[in-house]
Amino acid sequence: MAERDSDWIYWILDAFEARAVYLFPAPLKEIGGIKWGYMNEKGKFVLPPIYSIAGDFQDNGLAIVRLMDKAGIIDDTGYFIVKPKYDTIEPFSEGRAVVNDQHGFKVIDESGKEITEKAYTVIFPEYKEGRLIVEETADDGQYLHGYLNKRGKVVIPIIYQSASEFTEGKAIVKTKNGPYELIDLTGKVLQSYPFAFVDQYGQDLLVYKKKDDGKLGYIDEHGKTVIEPRFSSAESFIDDRAIVSVADKNIVHYGLIDRKGNFIIKPKYTSIQNLGDNRFAIGKDLAPELPCIRSIYALADSEGHILTGFIFYEMNHFQDGLASVSDDQYTFFIDKNGKRMEHLPMVSGSGWLSFEKTLIKCDVDQRLQYFNRNGDLVWKQETTIRLNDHFSVVEYKYRPNREYVVYYPQIQGMTKSENVNQALKVMAGVKPVPAHQKLVSNYTGDYDITLYKKNLLVIEITGYDYTFCAAHGMPVKKYAHINLLNGSMYQLKDLFKPGSPYVKVISDSIRDQMKSNDEFSYLFPDEYHGIKADQLFFISESGLNIYFNPYEIAAFAAGFPTFTISFDELKEIIDRSGEFWQSFH
Repeated sequence: MAERDSDWIYWILDAFEARAVYLFPAPLKEIGGIKWGYMNEKGKFVLPPIYSIAGDFQDNGLAIVRLMDKAGIIDDTGYFIVKPKYDTIEPFSEGRAVVNDQHGFKVIDESGKEITEKAYTVIFPEYKEGRLIVEETADDGQYLHGYLNKRGKVVIPIIYQSASEFTEGKAIVKTKNGPYELIDLTGKVLQSYPFAFVDQYGQDLLVYKKKDDGKLGYIDEHGKTVIEPRFSSAESFIDDRAIVSVADKNIVHYGLIDRKGNFIIKPKYTSIQNLGDNRFAIGKDLAPELPCIRSIYALADSEGHILTGFIFYEMNHFQDGLASVSDDQYTFFIDKNGKRMEHLPMVSGSGWLSFEKTLIKCDVDQRLQYFNRNGDLVWKQETTIRLNDHFSVVEYKYRPNREYVVYYPQIQGMTKSENVNQALKVMAGVKPVPAHQKLVSNYTGDYDITLYKKNLLVIEITGYDYTFCAAHGMPVKKYAHINLLNGSMYQLKDLFKPGSPYVKVISDSIRDQMKSNDEFSYLFPDEYHGIKADQLFFISESGLNIYFNPYEIAAFAAGFPTFTISFDELKEIIDRSGEFWQSFH
């Protein structure tokens, strides 16, 4: 009988393991761009790559995906629990997810049902301790905050000028034209504070300012000063430690204090990050003469001991006693003493590694890989796109410096490919870059195949150039139109009959679109003066697309304003016997 019972137990365990099939998001670059699907732990696609974006499966067995520029939710069979209809969906927290559509922000449960009675101006991303912060615009234009419970009902009124997430059953709110208050999960006021600022509740202490232009210190729940105000910034206490900063002649330095206000790590670092497990990343200027360049980090413990040299450019939170870090060349795991885990993956490039169910997920230099727990490669992104039996596009990586990473395409199978491939390298940004010099900007480049029709290949080359400390970087977009048979690379004028007024015709068409289509109301009409003879363009199935760089005719946020003109509208001036037209018709 005991033997039978044992067999039965093992049968149950085997059946359970057989059902526990884990799926992992994976991208596939193909004609038209990148599509995402889901693979199993052996690297085989189980759900086909049909999504424009695919998120990780969460503990509830659901994953957020995007399709046709809308977000939905699927289960592990690919069935849509929520059809793609929302602009955004946040990850589930405490069995609920925040969604957004044209009406505003709402909350759904794990069945996809909307549980809020109305849409709100803003809902914060996740539940904490059964409460979710919501924001609405009052009649006087002020933003007011309150809390929802897990049924989507307002449980604490929307009356506060500011509100914090709940921690240990308590939150800090500021009443309209009134004091800061400490409240419990029902909204009951536990304490009021007659100070200019109160926030960052943690371990029974709160950050506060006595006056608006004063320094920050800490009080207890009753409002009694525990640490006198002397900090420029102050975070909440976690495990009896808090990150603070002090300013000297407009230079800010960070340190770590205990509950008495004593410095455990002296304030002499450019940044400090709590990595969990009583470990901290402490940063110093990588290039003191160029303070806008990123920091370089060392690992320290909560007693102030520095455990490694300043060798890390990226450090992530500890997970099961290990943290993903990147140095000048590689991304790998370290233990709590800063020692590299040699049996786990060490990947060339900058990014992060994380344990995801049965695999190790690796996102380094904007490319995805998966390893098993022994460090063996299970799957990596494909680098070759086969166009047909003759032609392929192969991806190459250029990384002369950790701040300069470019993926560029090269065509195989062409008889006259040398000039074309060299031109593609130049367009992508492959150029001499110093290997170990501290650059003043970060550049990343990539590409997509947007069209392959007959003999014409259209490649979109993109980049992003960010100068450190700038408000934002500058995006780059270029298109290469390549005839695979003879190696010709076409310009806009090649599409039209010699001597035709294509500049005027296209300029007038765009001007008409700007006037008649509300979609282009964001443009600066006074900045538009027609196109140039060598205007930026690309060919698509829809027709001729004319686009402008950021700031040319619109604000930066508008990106690359693009106008589509059908080939039928241009039929009188298109050179239908010309090489460009014949390459795709």
